[in-house]
Amino acid sequence: MSEWKPKRFWTASAVVATDSGFTVELDGRRVRTPAKAALVLPTRAMAEAVAREWDAQEKEIDPATMPFTRSANAAIDKVQHQHAEVADMLSDYGDSDLLCYRATHPEALIERQRREWDPALDWAAETLGARLIPVEGVRHQPQAPEALDRLRRQVHDLDAFRLAAFHDLVSLSGSLILGFAAAQNWRNPDEIWRISRLDESWQAEQWGDDDEAVQAAELKKIAFLHAKTFYDLSV
Repeated sequence: MSEWKPKRFWTASAVVATDSGFTVELDGRRVRTPAKAALVLPTRAMAEAVAREWDAQEKEIDPATMPFTRSANAAIDKVQHQHAEVADMLSDYGDSDLLCYRATHPEALIERQRREWDPALDWAAETLGARLIPVEGVRHQPQAPEALDRLRRQVHDLDAFRLAAFHDLVSLSGSLILGFAAAQNWRNPDEIWRISRLDESWQAEQWGDDDEAVQAAELKKIAFLHAKTFYDLSV
């Protein structure tokens, strides 16, 4: 038996201003989240992106083709109700940030990490007020509490929509610093994604590509770039 999918029931979508933001109406009926909450979005641009996804549906509704709608639903149904927990979880990346754990050999990899990752740590020290210190090897070494506290406060300052996007920027890159760097336009998101994949790229250069790993990485990159766009539409 094939899986049941909801059918398209409307002819046109519209973006409508509300007292607290913007929503999308389908033939005058307001869209709601899976948890039946009002789909109220912070900007018209985000509402327009969601409306385009609903307009693009044909006979059946396919959530896989609606990334902005899914992200908005997650912000409202999940992140909004667990804001502190999500912010704390992401802040914890700072104490074991990808950029801080450096190879001990070979020298070419050590130099590449230094060249690619040190500028991001320097940017964080200047822009975020938090200097994280790189260490050799993979054994955990705690960062300065003052630096981590500054980063934590800035994560907690994000509203639910930005935090939903920030979650993917951090978890997909493995770096709190690169998450901030993407959100605050340190460099373009493709470049930041490339920097986050330095170790994987090095391994591929030494041993060749693994087709499954390449496909998985491409899907993660698409999700990372979407998260950056969703973050930008939130402001």
